Amino acid sequence: MDLKARIVAETLIEGEMVKGVAGRYDLTPSTVSDWHRIARQGKLVLPNLDGMGFVPVEMDVAAVPAEVPVGAGCSGALDIIQAVLVIRLDASTAAEHIAEIVTALQASADLRPSGC
Repeated sequence: MDLKARIVAETLIEGEMVKGVAGRYDLTPSTVSDWHRIARQGKLVLPNLDGMGFVPVEMDVAAVPAEVPVGAGCSGALDIIQAVLVIRLDASTAAEHIAEIVTALQASADLRPSGC
């Protein structure tokens, strides 16, 4: 599924706003609005997101310790997803290593021919 189309489709979910969706993907609202316009022109096919929604999350900051040792309380995996590629890392993977992977993925996406 095209990420642009998915992002635009998420803005159509009841209660969602372009600014909020753009923020989740670290995009500017104007970029998402541009994609919205392209979708209205029929140049971007949107996925069917019937039944999908988002649950608001509330955090109790007082309940979180000021300093948590790296890897403490972590269990499971961290998934990095780009198009059809899924990279599964241990939840205790160092932030620097995750940043290196994301940077490499971004660089490879920039090198792909347009239309991919």
